[in-house]
Amino acid sequence: MTKSVYVGMSADLVHPGHLNILHKAAALGEVTVGLLTDEAIASYKRVPFMEFEQRRQVIDSIKGVAQVIPQTTLDYVPNLLALKPDYVVHGDDWKTGVQQQTRQRVIDTLAQWGGELVEVPYTEGISSTKLNKALKEIGTTPSVRLKSLRRLLKVKPLLRFIDIHNALSGLIIENTHIDTPNGRREFDGMWGSSLTDSTAKGKPDIEAVDVSSRMNTLNEVLEVTTKPIIYDADTGGQTEHFTFTIKTLERLGVSAAIIEDKTGLKKNSLLGNDVPQTQDSIENFCYKIRQGKQAQATNDFMIIARIESLILGKGVDDAFERAKAYLAAGADGIMIHSREKSPDEIFAFCKLYNTLEERKPLVAVPSSYNTVTEEELQSQGVNIVIYANQLLRSAYPAMLKTAKSILENHRSAECDADMLPLKDILELIPGTK
Repeated sequence: MTKSVYVGMSADLVHPGHLNILHKAAALGEVTVGLLTDEAIASYKRVPFMEFEQRRQVIDSIKGVAQVIPQTTLDYVPNLLALKPDYVVHGDDWKTGVQQQTRQRVIDTLAQWGGELVEVPYTEGISSTKLNKALKEIGTTPSVRLKSLRRLLKVKPLLRFIDIHNALSGLIIENTHIDTPNGRREFDGMWGSSLTDSTAKGKPDIEAVDVSSRMNTLNEVLEVTTKPIIYDADTGGQTEHFTFTIKTLERLGVSAAIIEDKTGLKKNSLLGNDVPQTQDSIENFCYKIRQGKQAQATNDFMIIARIESLILGKGVDDAFERAKAYLAAGADGIMIHSREKSPDEIFAFCKLYNTLEERKPLVAVPSSYNTVTEEELQSQGVNIVIYANQLLRSAYPAMLKTAKSILENHRSAECDADMLPLKDILELIPGTK
């Protein structure tokens, strides 16, 4: 009687190590590959380059694979209980790290019916990490990047974005990560902030930096990164101009634009009613949303409506009425903003927003209420959290400290410990070596 064999795989970048495991598995019996879904992979590392169906086609065509089924979690147990295979075959590189507990659960589950775990020695000279790094250096295409935000929203419960103001800040976002017991944690994308872009150029945040200049900044970032970008479009300007901005952003591969429902000379929202600010009418803003959506060439680009009702003291009910109208006009999501130190009014809005039948992604920007955690925001139904200006705000004090140190000490030796070593700069910038 033919033995049954189960192999769990991500199979994003198929290399000889994967083929070796499948060859060993086929020698033991009939092979079923449990292909991890995008959601399962995203739970512990970056979303795969290829989508599930693309990866399925690749694995399904490999000789010796009898069938491919989805594995919807990092945990093998649900599929193992359903199939009760005689063998599970895996590389021996999961004895430590994030998959160590997964491995033990496989062993314990197989013991229930006398199954066996067969571990194949790691294939020397092959590294998925190095392959992923090489792909990142090659870059991506506008069409792939354009789709990436919608894809991420489908497979991750909460996305985290942070501000860019030049290509270097983009590289920091692209490469910064930490390893945790639950896998790698990193930023999912970049926030093309008008505040940080204008401040980096030494200009006020009043839409003084024109769209062409801001597109130049975006192009610099796009050239050296692969993660999705959400563009801060402020008010969007005149509707007729906004449609051209949408076309340009979409062509570049930017994933989304957020426009705020205010009119007149732009003033930073966190100033609230301390300065004159006028909120647009629902009718006018809905018209702008509809025109923007009609200007798109694909269904991948997103226009997210930013509601200023809480900023201007008009309350949660006004914000909710606007949210319903903006979604009906075609907005692909809602950003709700507040300048309160407490997240209470944001949570009150979330409670109402979550009752909508046609609910779409919700964005929060915890700049003022910054003690709230991502877990708390996620529990309230927030889908994207944007850290809107933290990188720029932290860069300025560091540069100021260094400048003062050189003036005080007549040399730079005293500030060496505060600066990034030149070696690290060379490693950060692709192509420097």
